[in-house]
Amino acid sequence: MRSEDAMLRFAWSDFCDGLKQAGEIAFDPALPQHQLDQSSGLRQVARNIALALQFELENCDPLHPQLMHYFDAVRKQGGDNPDALYLGAPINGLDHYRISGSRGTANYLAVTAVESGGTPFGGSPASMLQGDNLEVASDGTFEINIGPEPCGPNWLKTSPETYRVTIRQFFGDWERERPMRAAIERIGTMAPRSVPGADDLAHGLARSSEWLATSVRYWAEMLARWKQEPGIFRAYSELGTSKIDATPGGEPVTAYWTLPRDEALVVRVIPPEARYWSVELGNAWWESMDYRDRLSSTNCHYAHLEQDGELIIVIAHEDPGVPNWLDASGYAEGYITFRWIGVQTSPRPTMERTRLDELASALGPCTRVDEQERVAQIKARQRGLLNRVS
Repeated sequence: MRSEDAMLRFAWSDFCDGLKQAGEIAFDPALPQHQLDQSSGLRQVARNIALALQFELENCDPLHPQLMHYFDAVRKQGGDNPDALYLGAPINGLDHYRISGSRGTANYLAVTAVESGGTPFGGSPASMLQGDNLEVASDGTFEINIGPEPCGPNWLKTSPETYRVTIRQFFGDWERERPMRAAIERIGTMAPRSVPGADDLAHGLARSSEWLATSVRYWAEMLARWKQEPGIFRAYSELGTSKIDATPGGEPVTAYWTLPRDEALVVRVIPPEARYWSVELGNAWWESMDYRDRLSSTNCHYAHLEQDGELIIVIAHEDPGVPNWLDASGYAEGYITFRWIGVQTSPRPTMERTRLDELASALGPCTRVDEQERVAQIKARQRGLLNRVS
């Protein structure tokens, strides 16, 4: 057997062993042991194999970057926002790059130059641009210049530690807001993209399996910090020490919840005046729940407010007939996150447990929805998702 053959066989075997070992995270006794949680842990590992390969093999060359999406309705982690389209590309802090295209109409847009750091998605941003500050031509086109030295009105400054650019788009109205269409290029002469050889493949596979296991475990163990005080809303900065590329313009607040089948959780808050806000429900692996066919999130466009401005969210396994129902989907525990973007104050919601047979009295007079309205809500979400990726 040729030495190259032996090396490739070993690399592939080692990669598969790494995937197998990553799957053992789902059975860690320190993490939730409900069968649904274990299944979801394995599912997250399987879902994110492609993302790991994208980061560490297929799109990891800062000399030939491509904008590619991170998460979608079937690939999730790290408290992904169901309203979002996340794009990113590898860059370095020394070269110059340009992102150009059509701005689209997403309610919220932010572009960050991310430094390496202690989380699976790096550390703090070297700089950022938000959509309201982005200069856009009358026809909707734009250019962002990225590099260590000032260049043009839309300049995204990099540092020596910069290794990635990330674009967040949050959609309020899923059906009508249109996503950005853009590409990235490195400025200057360059050789054509090389075809990965045996060494490139071996190293890329090794990095991919390592990143996959690290990321799945990191987010589950981080979320467990909120579990120590269930029902209390706290920000990442209050519980985590690692610098992180958080959403510019407002830090989310998160609470852990547990929910038997015969109970419901009532979450109340008066939303502040905001550029954008949303509420999302997720499982113990810090990934959003199914938002294709279930109501697991809402936002400033879709949520119903009571006459006094109060937002009432009900988390339950069965439809309670209220507008802002978030479907627990059979999970006994998980998280709920509120994102307030562009606000003067960041209110902390309250969470109250109640038996299902006492829910009506706990809610008092409030708006109700019927089965036909509920079906319409879900169909609107499905149409909106097609709009986002078409």
